[in-house]
Amino acid sequence: MTCPLCSKHQTLYFHTDKQRDYLQCQVCDLVFVPKHQLLSAEAEKSLYDLHQNSPDDQGYRQFLDRLLTPLSENLPDNAQGLDFGCGPGPTISVMMAELGFSMDNYDPFYANQADLLSRQYDFITSTEVFEHLHQPCEVIPQLVSMLKPQGVLGIMTKRWISQEAFARWHYKNDQTHVCFYSDNTFQWIADHWDLQLQLIGADAVLLLKA
Repeated sequence: MTCPLCSKHQTLYFHTDKQRDYLQCQVCDLVFVPKHQLLSAEAEKSLYDLHQNSPDDQGYRQFLDRLLTPLSENLPDNAQGLDFGCGPGPTISVMMAELGFSMDNYDPFYANQADLLSRQYDFITSTEVFEHLHQPCEVIPQLVSMLKPQGVLGIMTKRWISQEAFARWHYKNDQTHVCFYSDNTFQWIADHWDLQLQLIGADAVLLLKA
């Protein structure tokens, strides 16, 4: 099958559980669910509607800080940003405003303002979104093109480590999670789109544009 990130056909069986199959790309190291096993947009949204994230949740704020603290250290004063995939309870824009950075919110289900995707930004965040992308090969170049020179793309998604660990990994059990990235995958992304990569912890990534 064709890899949804690099569009190559060099994919091999990786794992099967009670719900789905998983393939691994031999080029970019992405692990992904076959297209015929993806949920419909309606089924996806019904699960997203159950999320209850909000700026009032201190635990959620601490979680986001793992990305936002290193991100803010790479931004100039008064930088303008976009939260791509803000969800039903936008929180990053609130937290970044407290640090002096203004942001727009975009989400295909909850804040679908298509005009925002034609603008240029100093930084873009995408937290717990990349694992949901059916076609990262389309979304990533779009986000990179929206970054100004020296712009920063901040991503949060848990990275897979090994085939053995993947078999026990709770993260794969969410049926809206369909793409799983490794350190090598993000290095491929950085190399392919000429970005500088910073891996932060187990689930935060910064990609810096030249």
